[in-house]
Amino acid sequence: MAEALRGQRVEGVRNVRLKLLLLAVLCLLPVLGAARMAWNDQAWWPLALYPAMSLITLLLYWQDKQQARTRAWRTPEKVLHASELLGGWPGALLAQQLFRHKTRKVSYQLVFWGIVLVHQVFWADWLFFDGRLPFT
Repeated sequence: MAEALRGQRVEGVRNVRLKLLLLAVLCLLPVLGAARMAWNDQAWWPLALYPAMSLITLLLYWQDKQQARTRAWRTPEKVLHASELLGGWPGALLAQQLFRHKTRKVSYQLVFWGIVLVHQVFWADWLFFDGRLPFT
C-alpha cells in the first residue's frame, strides 16, 4: 500500500494521495459536527450514521457495478442518491474511485456533489452559526 501511495496509483485509482486528502477534508466538518453533537449529549446517532451509511452505499455501488458488468437489473440512481443523502456520501466517493463507477455521468455527478454540498453547509451552519443561517 505504501508503495502504491508513493506511485500515486492503487488498482487503477489515479492521484491516490490527493483523493484521500480531499476525502479527509470533506469529512472534517461532518466528523467534527457529529462528535460535538455526541459530546454535548445532543445526539450520538450522526456519529454512527456516517460510517454505517457509507458502508451500505459502498456496497450498493459495488452491487450496481457488478450488475452493470453482467447486464442485470441495476440499482436505481435515486436509491444511490438517497443513501448518499442519508450520510453515505463518503462511501460513495470511495466507491466511485475504487470501482470506477458513476464518475463520468455529468448529471449523476451534479446531484452527488450537490448532496455533498448540502452536508457541508449543514455542518458548517451547525458548528459556526448555531443553525442561524436563513437557508438551513
